[in-house]
Amino acid sequence: MTTVVELESPADRLGVSETFERLPTFEFQIAGMIGASPPLVWVSGPDRHAVEAALEADPTVDVIASLADASDDRWLFRLEFGPELEEFHEIVSENNGAVLEAAAQDGTWSLKLLFHDRDSLSAAHSVFEDREFQVSIKRVTSLDDPSGGTSPLTSTQYETIVKANELGYFDVPRKVTLQELASELDISHQALSERLRRSHAALVSEELSNRMTPTGIDS
Repeated sequence: MTTVVELESPADRLGVSETFERLPTFEFQIAGMIGASPPLVWVSGPDRHAVEAALEADPTVDVIASLADASDDRWLFRLEFGPELEEFHEIVSENNGAVLEAAAQDGTWSLKLLFHDRDSLSAAHSVFEDREFQVSIKRVTSLDDPSGGTSPLTSTQYETIVKANELGYFDVPRKVTLQELASELDISHQALSERLRRSHAALVSEELSNRMTPTGIDS
């Protein structure tokens, strides 16, 4: 049963804790799934110069590029995080999962992970505990649970997203082309493109629905 889990982990375990100490109002959101390549990251704080200086001084992250301003209070960087985040990502991937979203504020990372089933989630959670990631689970959703009334991803869509994530399709730059991924999955280029669009649309629709409907769970 496809499962999405939302969890938190402290910045002193996943990275950029020193940036939060220097700039308490610092926030960031990784643009897209986490892969092996340095991701694009939306950041905000008191001002761009202060944010960049704090990141440059933080030993747990490298500033690869500072891109054009997006607005007066939100800027786009390419950041390379330390081995802690890479280790976290490997645990997820090795247990049939994918990282859908990652963001942080107030010294805490918030992540949304997708797993093939609850057993895979449980296995990953055990490793997180063994390696002291100090994760705190906030919400678990079974996407194809009939009682839930929604089924955003089919098993085929899930397997496609996981394979695309494993091969680096969501990395920036991509490590595999759409054609190469289609060959790996033994389907046509057009069929894969349509499957990815439908999967993305299903996940976005589910996310918007969750955000607009009260969950009754205090965060």
